[in-house]
Amino acid sequence: MLNPVDQTSGHISTSIFYINDYHGKSINMERTITASNAFDAKYKYRPDVDTLKLSSGDIMIGEDFKTNQLAVLFQKMIGIRASAVGNHEFDLQDKAGTILPLISYNLVAANIKINPRNPWHGKVKSSIIEEKNGHKYGIIGTTPIDLFKRSKEGVIQRDIQVSKVKETIDDVQKETEKLQKQGINKIILVSHLGYTMDKIIAKQTQGIDVILGGHSHDLIFDVKEGKNLFYSKTGEPVVITQAGRDGKNFGVLNVEFNKDGLIRKVQNNVGYTRAFRRSSPAKYIFDKIFGARETYGYIKSAPPPLTSDLTEPNPHAYFITDCIRKDLDCDIAILPSPNIRGNFESGKVDSRTLADILPFKNKLYKMSYSEKDLVDAFKMASKSFTNVANKPGIFYASGIKYQVTTSGKLLTMHYIDKNGIETKIDINNPKTDKYYTTVLNDYCALGNDGFKNLNQPERTLEKYPFDATKCVISVMSKLKDPVELYDDGRIQIIPD
Repeated sequence: MLNPVDQTSGHISTSIFYINDYHGKSINMERTITASNAFDAKYKYRPDVDTLKLSSGDIMIGEDFKTNQLAVLFQKMIGIRASAVGNHEFDLQDKAGTILPLISYNLVAANIKINPRNPWHGKVKSSIIEEKNGHKYGIIGTTPIDLFKRSKEGVIQRDIQVSKVKETIDDVQKETEKLQKQGINKIILVSHLGYTMDKIIAKQTQGIDVILGGHSHDLIFDVKEGKNLFYSKTGEPVVITQAGRDGKNFGVLNVEFNKDGLIRKVQNNVGYTRAFRRSSPAKYIFDKIFGARETYGYIKSAPPPLTSDLTEPNPHAYFITDCIRKDLDCDIAILPSPNIRGNFESGKVDSRTLADILPFKNKLYKMSYSEKDLVDAFKMASKSFTNVANKPGIFYASGIKYQVTTSGKLLTMHYIDKNGIETKIDINNPKTDKYYTTVLNDYCALGNDGFKNLNQPERTLEKYPFDATKCVISVMSKLKDPVELYDDGRIQIIPD
């Protein structure tokens, strides 16, 4: 940690508690509240250190009001002062007006324009000024440039404009200069642009000291030149941070500024939320908001959480797809990897558990896809291994077994019927007249995340008024024995 600094010397010590991409993970929020309380206790009697608490967005997720209500309450409870507007903050679409009145912290995004008819209008600022112990900090925000690719088509596309790359850089620079004209020389960007774009902004702007990142889910440790320590176009140091995804981590960035607002010393500490107990008061409040917790079944054993959430075999997701396939009686069930945001643990499975694992509440569609449709979609998903931030993520499935290389090439693919009989699919010449009843979420069925070939309204067999949670509940409630989750080899990753 930084040593105490005599503020009369002109040097300023600042400690920033930062979060990003919690994606509605309320159990990790409870743990983070405990960590935040420890942070507060440490600096309670330290007037020589300015403390800030900031968010880089995507703390909310999906269409469920209660999940988002908890996300808003969480940020209020830990004292977040400003948050970038991530793509998942927009998941509520035209229902945003139900959650926005609950937000007491500042929403910031300098690269966005919102139609006055939209409930988001007037709710988002380009920047704010925070004053601590007589020292002023400018805090600018950004929303993702690829917002529309990460959101369902609808009211967002009609009512919101997001600047492109060059324009976003200009937006951030103009906002920085506006703050500088007010005498502010310590400027922080809470960014939901992703690590690659953050590096570009660091090097192509002037006046920004710290970029607290999000969106690409990078977990950035320490401070290393060329990795997350860069220099602005006028030569000043710029530090970039990011704390992964799903609330598995949070960060504390300690910075020492000189009297001109330039960074003299910096230390980046990453904390693990699982190292902290769930806050009992928060758990009580969250449970009360969420309502009665009904137990649906039990897990006997389960693998640990993934390291790479978008490109690893996932027994937790396999179980969910198996439940979908069984409950809705289809040939194939698909769960895109971004749709699962947690993992099962040994013990009971209740409503809070499932809300944590499946927070999106995306409705399910039953489609009739040709063999070629499926092969093309799996090939595209497989490219996630080499895409920026591994997006859109690989497909988990029940009824499909496949091999893929670490360079993102689909090698083999088999259909597995309900009796366990495997049939090889010719991925180089897939059949256009062979069809499979396939269940997947509406997000992909409507062609989002680049899966345009799956958007075939004429092939829709049924639209269900529920998400995968209902299928898990239906299947688990009928099981007599606890479930054992393990990797059955349905996805094999072959090193190049």
